[in-house]
Amino acid sequence: MSADTSQPDIIDAPAPWVLRGRGYILAVKMPEDVLAACPHTPAALRASRRSPLSLAMLVDYAESPAGPYQELLFIPGTFNFQGERHPSISRIFVSTLDSVVNGRRNWGIPKDRCDFRIDWQEGGADSAELTGEDGRRIARLVLTARGPRLPMPGHWLPAGLRTLSQLWEGRQYTLAPSAKGKLRWARVLDWEFDAAQFPDLARGRCVAALQIPSFEMTFPEPVIRDWAG
Repeated sequence: MSADTSQPDIIDAPAPWVLRGRGYILAVKMPEDVLAACPHTPAALRASRRSPLSLAMLVDYAESPAGPYQELLFIPGTFNFQGERHPSISRIFVSTLDSVVNGRRNWGIPKDRCDFRIDWQEGGADSAELTGEDGRRIARLVLTARGPRLPMPGHWLPAGLRTLSQLWEGRQYTLAPSAKGKLRWARVLDWEFDAAQFPDLARGRCVAALQIPSFEMTFPEPVIRDWAG
């Protein structure tokens, strides 16, 4: 879908953002043919992809400058961004148009909107279902966590490992988000995806999963420069 940034009822929420919520992080070993066939990765980046592991995140933001929203995103690997290698989000759905517009405008994140239904069960299995505006189901996930809640310090990864770059409309956006909160080990009980709309994670193998039962994340202003790739 295209996001009309001129709509007067869209919240104007420039970077930086501080967000609070909960979610899951999944590290997945994906088949090469699935990643190579992914139509959502910008053509200028595809040949430079390296993918020992891909990442997926399901997040429920209770607070953000653009209001509450949910998201499911996929990072296939790292790419060459004008001489530096960074991970990049290639596919992401969110639940509000405010998030779509501001995510594209602030950081070049290629957000699209769909409907989310997330059911959090304390002590049980959490589930999420994403449905497109045409009524087709995009994804369904059933996840559960185990063990104690462990602290996640604010800079639990060095900036070089958490730096993202996005290629959007001829410009490169680079930023290093940070987060703090709690985490628990988790596992995938079931999942399925419409491969035409989101990479089919079920074709891969989840090698690690974390639940983040509560966090605070900062998305800073990006460094923006013209793409000369």
